[in-house]
Amino acid sequence: MIEKLLTQTIVRATAKLYGREVANELVQVQKTRPEFEGDFTVVVFPLLRLSHKSPEQTAEELGDFLVEHLVEVEAFNVIKGFLNLVIADAYWLDFFETAAGQAHFGFSEPGDSDPVVVEFSSPNTNKPLHLGHVRNILLGWSVSEILKSAGRKVVKVNLVNDRGIHICKSMLAWQKWGEGKTPEKAGMKGDKLVGDFYVKFDKEYKKEIETLIQQGLSKEEAAQQAPLLLEAKQMLRGWEEGDENVRKLWADMNGWVYDGFDVTYKRMGIEFDKTYYESDTYLLGKAIVEEGLEKGVFFKKEDGSVWCDLSDEGLDEKLLLRADGTSVYMTQDLGTAQLRYDDYHPSELVYVVGNEQNYHFDVLKLVLKKTGRLWAENIRHLSYGMVELPHGRMKSREGTVVDADDLMDEMFETARKTTEELGKFDDFSPEESKQLYHILSQGALKYFILKVDPKKNMTFNPEESIDFNGHTGPFIQYTHARIKSVLRKAAAAGIEIREVDKTAFSTEPKEKDLLRLLHEFPQILLQAAENMSPAMIANFVYELAREFNQFYHELPIAKEPDTQKRNFRLGLSAFVGTVIRSSMGLLGIQVPDRM
Repeated sequence: MIEKLLTQTIVRATAKLYGREVANELVQVQKTRPEFEGDFTVVVFPLLRLSHKSPEQTAEELGDFLVEHLVEVEAFNVIKGFLNLVIADAYWLDFFETAAGQAHFGFSEPGDSDPVVVEFSSPNTNKPLHLGHVRNILLGWSVSEILKSAGRKVVKVNLVNDRGIHICKSMLAWQKWGEGKTPEKAGMKGDKLVGDFYVKFDKEYKKEIETLIQQGLSKEEAAQQAPLLLEAKQMLRGWEEGDENVRKLWADMNGWVYDGFDVTYKRMGIEFDKTYYESDTYLLGKAIVEEGLEKGVFFKKEDGSVWCDLSDEGLDEKLLLRADGTSVYMTQDLGTAQLRYDDYHPSELVYVVGNEQNYHFDVLKLVLKKTGRLWAENIRHLSYGMVELPHGRMKSREGTVVDADDLMDEMFETARKTTEELGKFDDFSPEESKQLYHILSQGALKYFILKVDPKKNMTFNPEESIDFNGHTGPFIQYTHARIKSVLRKAAAAGIEIREVDKTAFSTEPKEKDLLRLLHEFPQILLQAAENMSPAMIANFVYELAREFNQFYHELPIAKEPDTQKRNFRLGLSAFVGTVIRSSMGLLGIQVPDRM
């Protein structure tokens, strides 16, 4: 790319002009700000210690050198310590000619390195997927696709939290108040049915706590001594001891939940390469804890609980096994990490988990390393912020979460209402309309969430996300459909897109703006992969769609009388459409050809 060529030439220039070569990393080449003339800007200040001249004089000398030695540099101007370079049309036309026909422009060829294992979703089998899961799932899926676009091998995995006290709570509530209900009898998805019993447990548990408080216990004592919690703990012990009745109920209710999850995943277009279950990994985790005890890196307290002392690392003591021998989350994560390492020997183990678990993953790495597992250095926690609705936070136990299915239903209905009000889709059949509403609603949901930097908290507003004129998925989807419409009309008129004569052609400013953006795409992909940030792709493709719409409104395309210009603009439009489709695909978003 031109940035590398410019850097290399500036290194030559400093050697020629000032007798010393500058290190490549000190040469700063960046996109010229829109208020100035130019395509690329060289920041001159780091070079002054070589030139021993003013910023303006140094920039003038470097500009003259670049114009003399590079045919790609047509002209330059100097604004204080910034050298703004104008790149010749011939370069942009060569780039267009080379890149426009590439179906996967910007993507890197797959490499031979060990795979990256990306864990995302990781639901509990005591409730349906909700809005918080949606952000997790979309981030994990998109990051996986972006890493693949950068040439990495990727394994998408899910870890189902299918055992533990929280699972026993919903099981116990079903035993007490379920009256034999099944998803079929209740006419509802299994994950929703089980989630209702989890909420029921919490309501009854709180009643018991209040009763015990009235009898003179403190709030903390009441919370620990409530009969329902004691029964749930006994059920967990029964599960770990292999009690047949407990295991049968557990298998049945988890089966209901898995069927419900599958429906939600399919609707979102999500698949996994492998699914792990905590019920299969916790014993391996226990074995690692026992190994640590034997090595003396863990210790046992008087009550029989096992701990790891991390005070030397600036942390505290971490519980690994309870006094009754039951495992905790850390136990299971130790086993799961080992199993994944054994399965794939990954170059990176990426966990897509909310930022409230930052401490947990710091501890996981340290505990694994204390047992001699140096590959724990390859664990990377892709931490993300909380997602809220305009009316505030959600709480699973209190039943105030927004189920993913309900959210998608609302998005579908919003898409239907919005498109019908616009009145542009009256010629669609009922089935075509339904498919379009699905594509638009999923695009609105996914784009609105993924355009935000993962580290930031965010508020999801369904109505705002569907705006056809805002910073939204539907705006970009509509732009793609507009491009396809232009190309269809041109084809129907018998217009063929041919190569332009570069020797007799100059670009308009709006054409050049598009070419500059398209030129950036490969670098954006690499940066997004390095930072594991779908937001970089999302904001790039929005800028590209916005720039195309300005180009579309300012310049004629198929109706341009000059054949050379018409052919170029049609080809440029097709190129933009290809990159929009690729970019949105990396976000898990379909783009329609017709709207």
